[in-house]
Amino acid sequence: MTLTATSGHATGQAAPVAARADQVWKVYGSGEAEVTALRGVSVSLERGAFTAIMGPSGSGKSTLMHCLAGLDSVSRGTVHIGRTKVTGLGDKALTRVRRDQVGFIFQQFNLLPTLTAEENITLPLTIAGRRPDRTWFDTVVDTVGLRNRLRHRPAQLSGGQQQRVACARALVARPEVIFADEPTGSLDSRSGAEVLGFLRDSVHRFGQTIVMVTHDPVAAAYADRVVFLADGALVSELHAPTADSVLDTMRRLDAGV
Repeated sequence: MTLTATSGHATGQAAPVAARADQVWKVYGSGEAEVTALRGVSVSLERGAFTAIMGPSGSGKSTLMHCLAGLDSVSRGTVHIGRTKVTGLGDKALTRVRRDQVGFIFQQFNLLPTLTAEENITLPLTIAGRRPDRTWFDTVVDTVGLRNRLRHRPAQLSGGQQQRVACARALVARPEVIFADEPTGSLDSRSGAEVLGFLRDSVHRFGQTIVMVTHDPVAAAYADRVVFLADGALVSELHAPTADSVLDTMRRLDAGV
């Protein structure tokens, strides 16, 4: 099944694509130990949209995100981020793509404990030898509500504040696309809602592209679109999802319907 982005663009005019997979297969191991995680997946992810990837345990959703983000290689098929063909790139070129075109938000925050919130936010730019755009930095910091926490280290911040630091770090470099892997999995419901609201706002206010893997129907309902995997293949999608419509789809997939 091939799924493509749809939007309010004029009829016949393709929506700009931030990332796409074309007939992607991912196979681990060989012989009796061989496991096929992705089976000919083709999907286009629209620029300036919030897409959630869902599926039952073992469906391949995290594998798909890792392949799209250039964190894992594919066995067959191709992956593009923007106009860059990621498949086949050498280590140095792939590192540049991940540094310059991709942002990451992980469940466990991945902040450096010895750095302040501000230093963690600007770390990717520091590594790249780039100075932050102070106007954009201020916009991001004020949007996530961290103005009074910039001098604090991670241990001095709540879980929700740490994840907002991670979100700001992903946004400040203005990447082509941000990949978020269960970004609210370690948060309470209130902190999770704050982070999800920020991600949605970053899309609708600033035109950022977000691709989020989640198992939570409530989290998925913040997205513009949800794509569903089962047994390594794309099987369904929802636009303008609600928690109830996502849950109903997940129940059908779990039941094999």
